[in-house]
Amino acid sequence: MTNIPVIVGFGGVNAAGRGSFHHAYNRLVLDKLDAASQQKTYQSLAALMQIDGVGGALSTQQKQYILDHTLIRQIEDSHFDPRHLPRNKRMPVSVTDGIASMVAKARDLPGVIPPNWTVAELGEGKVRVDIRDDNEFLIPTESLFPVQSAGQLPTGFDPGALYPSRSHPRGLEMTVYAASDALGSLGIDWQQVCASVAPDQISVYAGCAMGQLDHNGHGNMLSARFNGGRASSRNCAFGLVEMAADFINAYVLGSVGNTGTAVGACASFLYNLRQGVQEIQSGKTRVAFIGSSEAPIVADLMAGFVAMGALATDEDLLKLDAAEGRTTPDYRRACRPFSDNCGFTIAESAQYVVLFDDSLAVELGATVYGAVSDVLVNADGHKKSISAPGVGNYITVAKAVAGARSILGDEAIRHRSMIHAHGTSTPQNRVSESHILNETAKIFGIEKWPVAAIKAYLGHSMAPASGDQLLSALGLWSQGIIPGINTISHIADNVHHSHLALSNQHTEVGKEGIDVAFLNSKGFGGNNASAAVLAPHIVEKMLAKKHGSQAMTAYRKNNESVREQAAAYDELAIKGETSPTYRFDHNVLGGDDLTIDEHQIKVPGYKQAIDLDIKSPYADLL
Repeated sequence: MTNIPVIVGFGGVNAAGRGSFHHAYNRLVLDKLDAASQQKTYQSLAALMQIDGVGGALSTQQKQYILDHTLIRQIEDSHFDPRHLPRNKRMPVSVTDGIASMVAKARDLPGVIPPNWTVAELGEGKVRVDIRDDNEFLIPTESLFPVQSAGQLPTGFDPGALYPSRSHPRGLEMTVYAASDALGSLGIDWQQVCASVAPDQISVYAGCAMGQLDHNGHGNMLSARFNGGRASSRNCAFGLVEMAADFINAYVLGSVGNTGTAVGACASFLYNLRQGVQEIQSGKTRVAFIGSSEAPIVADLMAGFVAMGALATDEDLLKLDAAEGRTTPDYRRACRPFSDNCGFTIAESAQYVVLFDDSLAVELGATVYGAVSDVLVNADGHKKSISAPGVGNYITVAKAVAGARSILGDEAIRHRSMIHAHGTSTPQNRVSESHILNETAKIFGIEKWPVAAIKAYLGHSMAPASGDQLLSALGLWSQGIIPGINTISHIADNVHHSHLALSNQHTEVGKEGIDVAFLNSKGFGGNNASAAVLAPHIVEKMLAKKHGSQAMTAYRKNNESVREQAAAYDELAIKGETSPTYRFDHNVLGGDDLTIDEHQIKVPGYKQAIDLDIKSPYADLL
């Protein structure tokens, strides 16, 4: 029987806060939570944001500060000042009356002296430069950036300050924090996991879509010469898109198993999830650590999206709000999926999940939060424009629903399913994706398919966007609430929604009211992906049928201590008393540390060996 890829741990950080134990999800539906859950959510955010309550209690003013400094909001100076963005202005000048002179330090002269310059030594390291004719200078200045909203991590949270980050790009700092959070949520010591599987039965698939483009990554490597600086030896390596997986292997897990990343633009998280799911289903992998990290709130990167007309600019937001008499953009409502909108809102996020095969989960007593039954990927075929929508997403959504129907039946699909839309808030997406979802609902007999569009709260985090969706889906089964699209007042006229339930209000469905949640991503260039995530109450029935009552009784007993250990991590994190797992120069292995013969390889730290008695599927062909 095919292995079931079950979700046994998850964590991360985005504009709503810490991902593990549903804290970020709870921020989205905060107004619907009971008082105790609200208090815990505020405390979790306060720990991230370095806010100290009086006697452990937060004041009304502190709670309002937390609300105002999470989710989508005006870009803060910790990223860049969009009101005074530094830039260089090219300035052609002509010298009048023959010669213009200036004094400079000799060491500051350019390596190649322009032919219309004459340099004379003045002594003490200074020179006089006489300039003739026409010249061109780059003059430092500043400008107003046309986009001033983004989905930023909670104000005051600095992942790089929590461990010896050594000039890591922000995306990698977020990786270390998020991967550690997922590891902490597991409630099982990692060494116990390593003792239960062979070293080559652990996979890590993680990365980003755009690369690390800030000044500690490729950003400085590409701009240093033009800004009078120098590239660091780390810039090139740290900027690579697969570096998140490399960091997790090297500094968090110490894994020697399968690794890499699959890049599919905004569908990258699902591309990596597909890798892990398929390997667990086939038996090649027993543990899969999956995720994405993206830190794209970088002015130069955002300028590229502005040039494409993809981002919601202040000017266009004001046009939408003209009827309300606003004179400043409503940054909190910059992202308006399926309503009148003008572009997407960029965001930063890092989200990771831990998958076990079902037998390992039962053996170790791991808490099961759900299972990923399938991830579908299809391209768009021939296109007129690389950015235009195509047919691929019709295929992925329909196949995801059809696959889940074969497990759950028609009744569950029609009445106990929901979908997390890509929902970017672009005029093109609201038409194309709504048509895909509406037509899918029609053919499967779904009268009013509940649709969530959480980018309204978080913005578009590029590669991890579906990770944001997945953690929100897991949150649904903890609270029984589908987040409403709270930034919209109406549905746009050209949105197809005869069979969709699009609402700006939260919808209470109960903790077991949804059997399957679908995730949808439409990546740039035609990278479409959709996934089916089965609810924990469904997975428990599957495990019971597959493993039997005796095994499940032992599982539940073992799970008690796992839940206790996970809850202990959560309590420490809420108090701000945890730090990321970061093991630099720790148990570094060389070839002499391995024990190798023709049948196996033994790796220190793992109880089981790597099996070399391999039978190739082609062995019988000769």
